[in-house]
Amino acid sequence: MYQDKKVVVVLPAYNAAATLERTYAEIPLDVVDEVILCDDASRDDTVEVARRLGIRHVLVHEDNKGYGGNQKSLYNKALELGGDIIIMLHPDYQYTPKLILSMVNIIGEGLYPVVLGSRILGKGARAGGMPSYKYIANRMLTLVQNALIDYKLSEYHTGYRAFSREVLETINYNANSDDFVFDNEMLSQIIYAGFHIAEVTCPTKYFEEASSINFSRSVRYGLGVLRVSLCHLLQRRGVARFEMYES
Repeated sequence: MYQDKKVVVVLPAYNAAATLERTYAEIPLDVVDEVILCDDASRDDTVEVARRLGIRHVLVHEDNKGYGGNQKSLYNKALELGGDIIIMLHPDYQYTPKLILSMVNIIGEGLYPVVLGSRILGKGARAGGMPSYKYIANRMLTLVQNALIDYKLSEYHTGYRAFSREVLETINYNANSDDFVFDNEMLSQIIYAGFHIAEVTCPTKYFEEASSINFSRSVRYGLGVLRVSLCHLLQRRGVARFEMYES
């Protein structure tokens, strides 16, 4: 608990058996009340490792529902368990769980309802081994998004996020894509709903076991990001209406 608020960490897992234990070992369980893992039809023994580690809530998708579909299951379960502060952490050990305390503090003290772990603030991305093409694409997409969405973030593409309960209960995240663009749709919904977002500098690691999407999926993701930003602009200006912004 933090300031009488229940803290829940959610782990969207896919073939994370090799890195899950290292990730879980760094979660500050003296502050975190519940850990929920959702396995999205992994081909390895992610579920067995999770249960061996003593993770109480292990959800299993018999069929792969995608990165967005995984998060939907996790957030729905976190709210069901009464979570007040929900942190989404990838179990591939790319993002350090040691930032959870800072993220919880920001939300728990009522400073911001959303916190992102940014790889771009400082030099975390390049120092951690982010490929050049991903770094350049990240910077270009973020520049365009800031202009279209009329907000200012250092990046929209981090997978390390924390939310207050109010945020998750307000936005219609279940209407979003089941693919990787889900993350961008969530941020668009959050900004459109008027919530403010904090960013904290986050070191990151790129290594063989860390999850990553290939070049063709990255291109598809980039096009999806541009679509979301255009939808946000049209919705904000009253030119069109989209289901994802209807609470």
